Amino acid sequence: MRLSESDLKEIWDQWNEEVRQLFYSNYGDLPYLLDMKVDKHLFRALAQFWNLAYSCFTFEKVDLVPTVEEYMALLRCAKIQVDKVYSRAINPSNFLKRLMNITGMSEQWVTTRIKQKGDNKCISWRNLKDIVLAHPDAKKRVDVFDLSIYDLVIFPKALGHVDEAVTDLFDRIDKGVTPVPAILAETFRSLNACRKAGEGRFIGCAQLLLAWFHSHCWKVDKVSYRVFSENYSPLKEVVATPMRDDISMEKWMAILQNLQEEDVEWRAPWLLSDEILYRCRDFDWVPLLGIWGAVGYAPLLVLRQYRSRQFIPVT
Repeated sequence: MRLSESDLKEIWDQWNEEVRQLFYSNYGDLPYLLDMKVDKHLFRALAQFWNLAYSCFTFEKVDLVPTVEEYMALLRCAKIQVDKVYSRAINPSNFLKRLMNITGMSEQWVTTRIKQKGDNKCISWRNLKDIVLAHPDAKKRVDVFDLSIYDLVIFPKALGHVDEAVTDLFDRIDKGVTPVPAILAETFRSLNACRKAGEGRFIGCAQLLLAWFHSHCWKVDKVSYRVFSENYSPLKEVVATPMRDDISMEKWMAILQNLQEEDVEWRAPWLLSDEILYRCRDFDWVPLLGIWGAVGYAPLLVLRQYRSRQFIPVT
């Protein structure tokens, strides 16, 4: 766990139940990601099975990929509207104004702390940490904390810093826009980049991807009545499930190479979605818009994850 992530975990552990409930009601179950240890051996092995042509994981005859509906269920945010999808505005409000609005700090305070890092502007997590710890308004503390999770855990591009592009997405989340397609887009784009190069840093939420993977490929006892409880959290359940962390990458490669259909829990037990996205008008490929780019997504490949017949779309 990086230092900034351990800072977030420490702050969350210090908050009382009232502030935590304020976070859950506004932004869902993201804090559980802070409790999830990333198994680097499993993750590196998993990335080797990413199929560049179809944007999915292919294990022998088994195709699996995170879906919009699954990530929505994992994040569990009541205020997200599934039909309001993020796309970057042609003329977005500038970084300075967004930071002032999110943090509640003055123009002078924000201006002196904005930095240029590569092609993008950003602000150091150290500066935002002071706000999370000391701002008198609990809602502002929660807002800045959520922004920090999005930048340091879900889109960890500028390590130790909050990136301008992420504040644009966060600004839209506050208006009910779902971040899930953007999270998936950057996950797929980063897997593509790592697969093409044969290596590279994954700029996506490894914790969320592994939580999804374990829900399908790690057989555990399921207690079905919990799924229908109003307070049931699949992410909390995945994080609380003991996972072995002593398996080498070579062993994981062997396990994944021999994965059979009967080894897969095709429909995640916590998925209750009635409607699913399976095509875009007459097109089999659905465009997913991320914060740094776009990627194609073929949900026809994974209809089996909804107990339907699976199709292979034309590339």
